[in-house]
Amino acid sequence: QVQLVESGGGLVQAGGSLRLSCAASGLTFSIYIMGWFRQAPGKGRDFVAAISWNGINTYYADSVKGRFTISRDNAKNTMYLQMNRLKPDDTAVYYCAVRRGVAFGISIDQYDYWGQGTQVTVSS
Repeated sequence: QVQLVESGGGLVQAGGSLRLSCAASGLTFSIYIMGWFRQAPGKGRDFVAAISWNGINTYYADSVKGRFTISRDNAKNTMYLQMNRLKPDDTAVYYCAVRRGVAFGISIDQYDYWGQGTQVTVSS
């Protein structure tokens, strides 16, 4: 079965950096659009970034554009999210997801498989 495992979360001060990883198994990783979402306490799950199957095309939420970078290594079945200049508002559980569609999606119902999430906490 499909399994997505996020890692790399933690506690960081505002202005700092973290790199999240999402290791995938049970699917042909290299053919799918992948995405990152996040869910802050008491809020819904929001789109963060997405990347095409070959890593050439990316798409970001306005709130993270210029600070976060999504990437993937198809040889390792792994996706990454480099997060720089972190802010307290970035505090959330971060989830990776697989989309079987052919175009980018930004809503949770457009993604088919999800990881369990990794906590990112940014202190002020």
